[in-house]
Amino acid sequence: MKDKSIKIVAIVVITVSFLAIGFSSGVIIGSLVGRAPVEVSAAGSGVLSQIDFSELSNIGNADAEADAETTEPEEMDMGPFWEAYEILKEFYVDQPLDNDALVEGAIEGMVKSLGDPHTRYSDAESYQAELAYMEGEEYEGIGAWVDLSGDYVRVTSPMHGSPAEAAGLRPRDLVIAIDGEDQTGEDLNLSLSKIKGPEGTKVVLTIKRGEEEPFDVEIIRARMTTPMVIWEMRDGDIAYIELTQFGESTVEELEKAIDELLPQEPKGIVLDLRNNGGGYVDACVSVAEEFLPKGSLVLIEKNGDGTLVDYKTRFTGQAQDIPMVVLGNDGTASASEILIGALQYYHRAIFVGTQTYGKGTMQIQPELSNGGAVSVTIARWLTSGGDSIHDAGITPDIVVERTEEDYKNEIDAQYNKAVELLRQGVKPEDLEPIPAPAGGETDGLPDEGSEL
Repeated sequence: MKDKSIKIVAIVVITVSFLAIGFSSGVIIGSLVGRAPVEVSAAGSGVLSQIDFSELSNIGNADAEADAETTEPEEMDMGPFWEAYEILKEFYVDQPLDNDALVEGAIEGMVKSLGDPHTRYSDAESYQAELAYMEGEEYEGIGAWVDLSGDYVRVTSPMHGSPAEAAGLRPRDLVIAIDGEDQTGEDLNLSLSKIKGPEGTKVVLTIKRGEEEPFDVEIIRARMTTPMVIWEMRDGDIAYIELTQFGESTVEELEKAIDELLPQEPKGIVLDLRNNGGGYVDACVSVAEEFLPKGSLVLIEKNGDGTLVDYKTRFTGQAQDIPMVVLGNDGTASASEILIGALQYYHRAIFVGTQTYGKGTMQIQPELSNGGAVSVTIARWLTSGGDSIHDAGITPDIVVERTEEDYKNEIDAQYNKAVELLRQGVKPEDLEPIPAPAGGETDGLPDEGSEL
């Protein structure tokens, strides 16, 4: 296996509908093989610093295994596994067996047995699609993040500029039928395979949205590249910046956006993180550096043994003093929640929108010798204030819903509220404090001003 670098990312447990691909990511440390190396982004003595990646790179390497003395863990009895394999090999009706499929099935079963939707296996095609998306390369499909942890495929968020967005898909939409076929009780991986398809082909999804009657949505799959940062001056004095994900080029594009917008002397910044499913943690910390002073605590890694590792800003960026409002919704997850949590904690921005997704675990994603990859939960992350938002999300400073009428009339009430706050000069410290997440946990960490 080639040398690799492991990079932390924070993405919600999702699956992307691409051409013959689907992947679901958590707060991931993406394993990049045969690509430009990147630095290990865990801070201090975090979990990553305890992993010997030189040894990890030999896993599945036949030459390395031949040269190394290997022993099976004493507590693991692999006998039943091989017995089952021999039984299938000798007696299964349709021969010969597809050994590659058996191996992948065994891996999937092994990770699923942990009961953690964020610990999962990606086959080679899915894994390459995942890397392509995070690195801003082209992909095919409907362009939607989806969650496979429930009874139906559930939309987490449509990607910006995608066919799914154009068709009007929204976070938490359930796909209950595909091309007229009821998906009740269906294996969700099979459901996903029916949604996938090449550019120019059509799929009809039957959507259940809240208490509404189910309705059909026709989507033409396309080839697309999702920009990571979108920016413009709006309404004469508002710098609008949308981050679609925290990927390879997000920081570079954000710096370009700020360079173009600040000289125009905007009254404030609207930072739009709605439907941003996350991305690389080091990109998230670098984005935070644009808005928070050097040494600000962005997140805390909480390991299985209870040890805590701080992630702090290392530089002071350009947009330190300009008033700011950040937008989020139930499609805002992981790295996006990390950033919102830090901006709230330091009273740097007012958070407008709806409750965020609630994803607070971290994964590594080493590549296997077959080209696939295993994402493994290695830690949890806490906000700057020491709170877990997992399964709870972050509560906005000001809750603003987008109603059905808003969508129909193309009214963005959340953005409009942000503009109103900036023009009125409302500051974060003027608002009532937000309580800790109702469904999360606190860890008895020191209050603001204390040294961690």
